[in-house]
Amino acid sequence: MNIALLKETFPGERRVALIPDAVAKLTQAGLTVLVEHGAGEAAFFSDQAYEQAGARLVNGAAELLAQAEVVVKVGKPAPGEIELLPRDSVLIAMLQALNNPELVLQLAERGVTAFALDMMPRISRAQTMDALTSMSTVAGYKATLLGAAACSKFFPLLMTAAGTVSPAKVLVLGAGVAGLQAIATARRLGAVVEAFDTRPVVKEQVQSLGASFLEIDLGHQDAQDAGGYAKQLSEEAHQREQELIHEHLKQCDVVITTALIPGKPAPILITAPMVADMAPGSIIVDLAAEMGGNCELTSPGETVVREGVTIIGELNLPSTVPTHASQMFSRNICNFLLLVVKDGELRLDFSDEVISGTCVTHNGQVVNDAVRELVRAKEPVAAEAGKRA
Repeated sequence: MNIALLKETFPGERRVALIPDAVAKLTQAGLTVLVEHGAGEAAFFSDQAYEQAGARLVNGAAELLAQAEVVVKVGKPAPGEIELLPRDSVLIAMLQALNNPELVLQLAERGVTAFALDMMPRISRAQTMDALTSMSTVAGYKATLLGAAACSKFFPLLMTAAGTVSPAKVLVLGAGVAGLQAIATARRLGAVVEAFDTRPVVKEQVQSLGASFLEIDLGHQDAQDAGGYAKQLSEEAHQREQELIHEHLKQCDVVITTALIPGKPAPILITAPMVADMAPGSIIVDLAAEMGGNCELTSPGETVVREGVTIIGELNLPSTVPTHASQMFSRNICNFLLLVVKDGELRLDFSDEVISGTCVTHNGQVVNDAVRELVRAKEPVAAEAGKRA
């Protein structure tokens, strides 16, 4: 079976889906790995390293995909790549299917069996394949470094001949994987850290990392879905949440926001008036910028200054740590490949919740329930637009 590794084409993307170590593991399992020339260069993995690992190098995406049975990527394919995917081939990538129903429909029409690694079920057996967790770890780490670099204060307590320097105060909003890594990194740098999350279950994890946990009474509302992700709050609960955050923002030097709701715009946790009440020189690093941002004044992809506060809305932070991010992603995708490919053949057992949970298209159909509902919602809009045209 031919596994094709494409070079990423999204602007600024430096990760690669498989590193040479993973290629060696796959070839030992009897698979043939085809690698597009230069696929790993941006992450500092040379063509020579891939060849030494047993891969065969191919010039260009068209020639590569013509021979592909399974295609692996980091991000979603570009329109030109979809047209080159062989019918009945398999695509494995971070597809962000809940935010891209049109892309999913195109893959179904092409007859591609597509797996979205970012929809991996949150179960213990799937941890070694959970690319979303891996990339969130990288993002949380890098967000803290960006905040520390932009901050006008030292992060740690310093005892100097010029006197004692108090540590910086960091507030982390959202204690998922990215938030917990941000807390751990800020604590390693010596900052005093507070964290907030609507899910009380994460309190112990936050405190185990040496941070204080801010609590809010949400009444009887459950803030967590069956998959362990945060749910959208009621308007009343969201207002209480913002009031609590507002009070603590006034005393913080760096705020790192990480709150996301699958398939929905990022919730606004920091409003413009709240930014105005922050101390001049404060920093906000908004990890939810790609989905609109947790701060009302975030400008996705840019760093802006508003009311004396620097707001960093950089996108795709894992790509800024390309070597280790690629290493982690590669292990995730390699483990998933070895689950779905047995004895050189694709074997899809849809009774396995890992396979059924990540598969979004198969046999020309959208097979994921949540994505299918989004596709259906788009169809009447597209039909109406066609009539007007």
